[in-house]
Amino acid sequence: MSTAPRLTALDALHRSLGATMTDFAGWDMPLRYASERDEHHAVRTRAGLFDLSHMGEITVTGPQAVDLLDYALVGNISTVGNGRARYTMICQEDGGILDDLIVYRLGETEYMVVANASNAQVVLDALVARAGGFDAEVRDDRDAYALIAIQGPESPGILKSVTDADLDGLKYYAGLPGTVAGVPALIARTGYTGEDGFELFLKPEHAEGVWKALTEAGEGVGLIPCGLSCRDTLRLEAGMPLYGHELTTALTPFDAGLGRVVKFEKPGDFVGRAALEAAAERAESAPPRKLVGLIAEGRRVPRAGFQVVAGGEVVGEITSGAPSPTLGKPIAMAYVDAAHAAPGTAGVGVDIRGTHEPYEVVALPFYKRQK
Repeated sequence: MSTAPRLTALDALHRSLGATMTDFAGWDMPLRYASERDEHHAVRTRAGLFDLSHMGEITVTGPQAVDLLDYALVGNISTVGNGRARYTMICQEDGGILDDLIVYRLGETEYMVVANASNAQVVLDALVARAGGFDAEVRDDRDAYALIAIQGPESPGILKSVTDADLDGLKYYAGLPGTVAGVPALIARTGYTGEDGFELFLKPEHAEGVWKALTEAGEGVGLIPCGLSCRDTLRLEAGMPLYGHELTTALTPFDAGLGRVVKFEKPGDFVGRAALEAAAERAESAPPRKLVGLIAEGRRVPRAGFQVVAGGEVVGEITSGAPSPTLGKPIAMAYVDAAHAAPGTAGVGVDIRGTHEPYEVVALPFYKRQK
């Protein structure tokens, strides 16, 4: 039985702009509007506008909301200040990663968990299952929000012209309520591009008006609409993991080189603690494969699943690969054996359809914006 993809509140607008649409995690989403390279460069040098309404918003409220989140997630949510956000993960009992998340503290006893679109139901089900015994409510708010992101060096100036919020005082990984183009929104200084920018959570019925107001405000400085395709090359250049590629249930945060998000010092038990303690010990004594960057010497593009080779042996696997518009070369992220993970390691290649193409091992990220 096929089910029709879900549509965001901006669907008609995307089509009127000539977007190429694609099915992503059960949603019909814009892949690109014109040139994905132009969209990528716009975000790096000016500003880009994204519809991210497919992301999964889950609200957790109640006197023990923070206790539930500390038990359900690997991070220490009790240290998140009002109006701040935290990157964290939700793991299985065996330590495998179910999803990576951003948790926003909206009030004294109110939190919003934002899950990846492909995992929103899994995360919701896990939080509901883990809520037993806590005086807290888990609410599916996916239909309550549209999410628009404006990213790039010109984004603060563009947003300032249509909001009453104090953007200068808004730190990275913080959020505050305000109005955008006259309607209420949660304005968060977060993003997935490696650039400065904002994510705006608002009611679906307000999405089109806000999109148009931002488009108008950004006209003079080169703001353009952007699709999921350039979002992927932007996050890849910034060394940001994508669930299903760099993160899976087969990996713990320690395997992914993100053990720092696991907070063993927080009081009480949390789901996966014992397995993650064992994973941390293993990582100390015998480092797992390490996530590294690879830059092509030639022009052939590696894809997820391709083997990384050295001296005739398989030493790793590509998790994400694409041409990099900023570097002008193909790049990839890959898990490779610790012996071949140091930047500059000689003799590393990627098996691309039987040919071992030479690649340079580099530290992530490939690209870091100038502050």
